[in-house]
Amino acid sequence: GQRQRISIARELVSGPKFIVADESVAALDVSIQADVLNLLKAIQKEMGLTFLFISHDLSVVAHVCDHVAVMYLGRHVETARTRTLCSGPRHPYTKALLSAIASLDPDYSGKAQKLEGEIPSPLNPPTGCKFQTRCPCVIERCRVEEPVLESAGAEHNVACHRWKELSL
Repeated sequence: GQRQRISIARELVSGPKFIVADESVAALDVSIQADVLNLLKAIQKEMGLTFLFISHDLSVVAHVCDHVAVMYLGRHVETARTRTLCSGPRHPYTKALLSAIASLDPDYSGKAQKLEGEIPSPLNPPTGCKFQTRCPCVIERCRVEEPVLESAGAEHNVACHRWKELSL
């Protein structure tokens, strides 16, 4: 935690307006993560900074970010305000990521969605949807046509051929 605090202090000395925080709390235990995240939020509010916060942990993202872009194999698959994304994910990959967040509620009976299939190589990605080799909802169209980000509501975009029918 001290290394992260020192790194943050070194960045702030230059008077930035924009900070990229790439996996800034990934190696820390939960209590230290919370301290560093609260420090980042306080600094952001006090100094009016913009952060690009990169993380694989959506529970951390939900705590820190106002807006989220979920990526798979270098492509945006879903973007939305954080509350919107967490309460109503539209893309199967986003749903799987959110299902993997541990709950502190002892009565919670949710189970992480296990993604089957081959993880594609970024050097030789599949044609069509990049998530199609692991998607539980794949259809033939996904294998040949890459989906584009389209509006799924106010400030909510999703790149999935089937998002409308899967949201029902």
